[in-house]
Amino acid sequence: MKKLFSLASLPPFLRDSILRWITVFISLLSILSLVISFLYSNVLGFTLLIVICLALAFIFNGMNKLSEDRDNYISNLSYRIHRGEQETLLEMPVGVLMLSKAGNIEWVNPYLQPYFGDADLLGNPVSAVSPELSEILDKYWEDENPQVIEWKNHYFNLLIQKEYNTIYMMDITRYFNIEKNYNDEKIAIGQIFLDNYDEITQSMTDQNISNLNNYVTNELSTWAKEFGFFIKQVDEDHHILFAYSKTLKEIEDDKFQILDNIRESTSKQNFPLTLSIGIAYGDDNLNSLADQAQKDLDLALGRGGDQVVVKSKDKEARFYGGKTNPMEKRTRVRARMISQALQELINESDQVFVQGHSHPDMDSLGACLGIHRIASMNGKPCKMIVNEEGLHSDVQRLIGKMRSKDELKDDLISPEEGLQKATDNTLLIMVDHSKPSMSCSKEIYERLENKVMIIDHHRRGEEFPENPVLVYIEPYASSTCELITEMFEYQSQDAEPISKLEATAMLTGIFVDTKSFSLRTGTRTFDAASYLRSAGADSEEMQAFMQENPDDYMARTHLISMTKFIDEKHTLAVICGEDETVYDPVTAAQAADSLLNISGVNASFVITHRPDKKVGISARSNGSVNVQRVMETLGGGGHLSSGATQIKDKTIKEVEKMLVNAINDVEKEENI
Repeated sequence: MKKLFSLASLPPFLRDSILRWITVFISLLSILSLVISFLYSNVLGFTLLIVICLALAFIFNGMNKLSEDRDNYISNLSYRIHRGEQETLLEMPVGVLMLSKAGNIEWVNPYLQPYFGDADLLGNPVSAVSPELSEILDKYWEDENPQVIEWKNHYFNLLIQKEYNTIYMMDITRYFNIEKNYNDEKIAIGQIFLDNYDEITQSMTDQNISNLNNYVTNELSTWAKEFGFFIKQVDEDHHILFAYSKTLKEIEDDKFQILDNIRESTSKQNFPLTLSIGIAYGDDNLNSLADQAQKDLDLALGRGGDQVVVKSKDKEARFYGGKTNPMEKRTRVRARMISQALQELINESDQVFVQGHSHPDMDSLGACLGIHRIASMNGKPCKMIVNEEGLHSDVQRLIGKMRSKDELKDDLISPEEGLQKATDNTLLIMVDHSKPSMSCSKEIYERLENKVMIIDHHRRGEEFPENPVLVYIEPYASSTCELITEMFEYQSQDAEPISKLEATAMLTGIFVDTKSFSLRTGTRTFDAASYLRSAGADSEEMQAFMQENPDDYMARTHLISMTKFIDEKHTLAVICGEDETVYDPVTAAQAADSLLNISGVNASFVITHRPDKKVGISARSNGSVNVQRVMETLGGGGHLSSGATQIKDKTIKEVEKMLVNAINDVEKEENI
């Protein structure tokens, strides 16, 4: 009975559940119609019975044929699909490589076979057939995204289906070369500026100036001819260059040796000339490229000159050169112009805010006092923004003195107070830093970012306010206090002069930043110090500000006791603080300074935990090692001989490893 009523024994169309229910419905409807017809009339009933039987026979036969045709169609389609899959695997222009669980080759389609040559593939591991391909597969085995690889002098799009042990490879060499040629032939625009041309030529004879111009022109022309780009002189101290991106890469591989050639050759002739270059590429709009090239040149000049800045659209800048300390300018014209421009900005504002960097030092706070006095000379109120948490002992003493002065205590406010008192017409002056992320209050910067002035002596970094109203960055200067001291000469002489406390604080800032006038000092540094001394700066009070408390002294001594060297010649000294101990940033910086007093040490690095839960690095050098480039590699900045950075979410050991890698990278890049 089971076999009799099984689905296999039914007509084909009744094996389909939908058709089966349609058949049942038609049958029931027909039976109901026959019953009604026989009740009404036997003749009508028999007539209807004959019609229904013929109709059912026709319908059932048609449905049976329809079901058979559908089954045949599906069977044929399945065969064609299966056959198509097989043909596709064999003939499609994509390489397919199937591996066993053990990693042996099970199957390779004909497209990929020729790339292996005559090697015996089946049953052998990939490493035995092609070690190069095996390394590539090992590298990207866990990556689910397509990758572009180079193998057998061809470029492929590689996709790995790890769960099926299947590798797909499409040869894109032709399209890769088209894209490469397109990118190689993109235009790069550069601006070349002779940094100190005016200073050097002002005391030279016409004949010597002509000889110098000819020498520089010949050197640049030879350089352009060697690499195959176009260069044109725009002014006596200004050139412009056009090059392909491919050519730019070759010049970068050469590390812009033109800078060293011109600097060394002119130095031997007693008129040391240096170049600054800004180059932009990667944009199809020539106007945008020209604007970016000018910004890159400004960045190179802001970092002290004698270097190159190369930047592509939406990418980080690359720096070359910068191996020498910036040369001091022998003119005060710029100081006078900046002082007058600052005076105009102050007069146009309803009030002035001034802030240094977070964890201020004496130079930062002294500069704030200097700006406060300049604002007072111009009859405008000035508020100094200071976060008094975690300050070093010398800064705490100075703030204590400021609190005791009636004319200063109300102008020393917290970042929270500053946000409340800020207006749309408030001028914000950032001193001793140019990175908004380093500001004492980033919120105040964001509130007043459309009216910001910068006064700094550090080399400018890539992070920089977008639209400052005035920028005064002089990397040759010893300190920010020196730059601001020069401005007092050009302010109103009828106003109340600088006070004894302000003069003492600013002189202390210069004294600390120059390590007792032993580093980065020029004639203008001593001129500024002389002015402050004549204005009443008290050397005894200055020494009192700089006195260390016992805890800071012992912490610095403890750090120095952990000194080790990371090179065979013992020229690079490193101190790593304990993971569980937090050190004051100033203490770490003082320890780095102290290491330079050891014979043979060219650079020192101190790695410690900071109060802000970051790991900080303080770096110092005697000028033979460019610690600024090392710190920039790790996200920081500074001078050629001093720098710092802060790193989040890393241990001391991890940061030490990052530092060693950064030093090695810069050594390879600059041969320091």
